[in-house]
Amino acid sequence: MNPKPLILLTNDDGFFAPGIEILAETARALGEVFIVAPDREKSATSLALTLRQPLRAHKMRDRVFAVDGTPADCIYLALRKILPRKPDLVMSGINPGPNLGCQDVAYSGTVAGALQGAFFHIPSVAVSCLSDGSGRLPFELAAFVARETASRLLQSRFPAGFLLNLNVPPPPVKGIRMTFLGEKRYAPEVIQKKDPRKKVYYWIGMGKIKAVGGRGSDVKAVERGYISFTPLHRDITDYRILGFAGFRKLFNFPLVSPPAGPLSGASRPR
Repeated sequence: MNPKPLILLTNDDGFFAPGIEILAETARALGEVFIVAPDREKSATSLALTLRQPLRAHKMRDRVFAVDGTPADCIYLALRKILPRKPDLVMSGINPGPNLGCQDVAYSGTVAGALQGAFFHIPSVAVSCLSDGSGRLPFELAAFVARETASRLLQSRFPAGFLLNLNVPPPPVKGIRMTFLGEKRYAPEVIQKKDPRKKVYYWIGMGKIKAVGGRGSDVKAVERGYISFTPLHRDITDYRILGFAGFRKLFNFPLVSPPAGPLSGASRPR
């Protein structure tokens, strides 16, 4: 008799966040659910791994673990030390805010949690939802969409490391669109202030955001009220440039021994 599917959940908002609690409750209809998530908010940590200090995983309750690390750390520990077997699916979220466009995807801890699962050849989904402007977030709708998506993934054969980025706009929702990544161009903003000891500190802000993309992009689909399904790839090679003759010609220079000088090993102080 085959065991029930094992589903691993993580996020970048903390094991206590409402999004992951609602996602877990919904996912339990599909199989055995484990939560292995950060013990505090770890937004915008991307794929960072904790390599220069120890990690601790605390069992909070049955099948729920809090890790003092990043979402990528959580997946790593879950697969190697916490779970009884390799999961059938990784789900990351539900994030209370969008993860749209190539910039969000690059920075996002939510997407990174799913990407780490894909690195281990596990079908993985990142789930995010958008506020209606009043602060209300459609967690229940996002959880329903995530459950239906998970159900189909568990019954289907997708390539190893399949990775999906899912964004749910606020109701009323017009439907679902299969999309590519657009862009969210941020106006760089760094706030400079002084602490009580008159030392300068900086606070990075997002500034104004401009959504850019074609009609089939994720940013435009969500803007028009559609749920966005964007398949992502672990391989970020730019094959267009790789196949460009000028690229090969420009950088195919002869290799020679570097001249003696300040950058050579012979002249470095010992």
